[in-house]
Amino acid sequence: MRRHAALASCALSIAVLTGLTACGSGDAETDTAADKPEATAAPAKEVSPAERLAKLVITTADVDGHNVEEPGSEFIFAKSQDEVTVDKKACAPLAYAMNQLPLGEPQADLTRVASKDPNAYTYVTLSAYEDDGEAESAMSGLSKAVDSCGGGFTAKANGNASPYDSVTAEKADPAGEESLAFKSTMAFSGVSHTVHTTAVRSDDVIAVYFAVDGRAIAEARPSDTPVSPVVAKAQNAKLG
Repeated sequence: MRRHAALASCALSIAVLTGLTACGSGDAETDTAADKPEATAAPAKEVSPAERLAKLVITTADVDGHNVEEPGSEFIFAKSQDEVTVDKKACAPLAYAMNQLPLGEPQADLTRVASKDPNAYTYVTLSAYEDDGEAESAMSGLSKAVDSCGGGFTAKANGNASPYDSVTAEKADPAGEESLAFKSTMAFSGVSHTVHTTAVRSDDVIAVYFAVDGRAIAEARPSDTPVSPVVAKAQNAKLG
């Protein structure tokens, strides 16, 4: 687990070819307008899923009082799903959601971290899927994991282990087409911490919000950090 933390412009190209032919003699005039071919337009550049997410993700200007930036790489638990193993296979989506990895098999994903003070961090991970059905399937997998992993699980990656003692479903604020929330408890250096996660599906895009107090974990102080409602509201608004 991390401990601390276009829409491509539409190009319109019109080529106009003109031809002028004159034949005959005397005072006869040729209507050259009829000889001009119709203008043709080049097709607009298609926006990639990654470019689309870059436009949709929140920035500092979108969240009052918060700084939004790309997370640093020094505390990354894993760079991909392939690096993560769990002792209970059904719990894998939870490990992904709490470590800023995408759910299912999206076409693109990105992560930002928002903070108002040096203690509480809310990570925002957006994933774009091929269609609504793929996104629905990813949300369903996360929901089933919450139901199946109440007794906890352990995730490992790159020689590090993150043991979660419990997983409990929480009430999620209505957002998008569907939303869910859960909290998980974990112990680090003998100190208990509660982290919170919310997932929201808006059509074919899923936003996962994960909140943690990195400083409390580093300083071995108990913590219970909720997802920032300001951050979630701002991101959900951009997703529509």
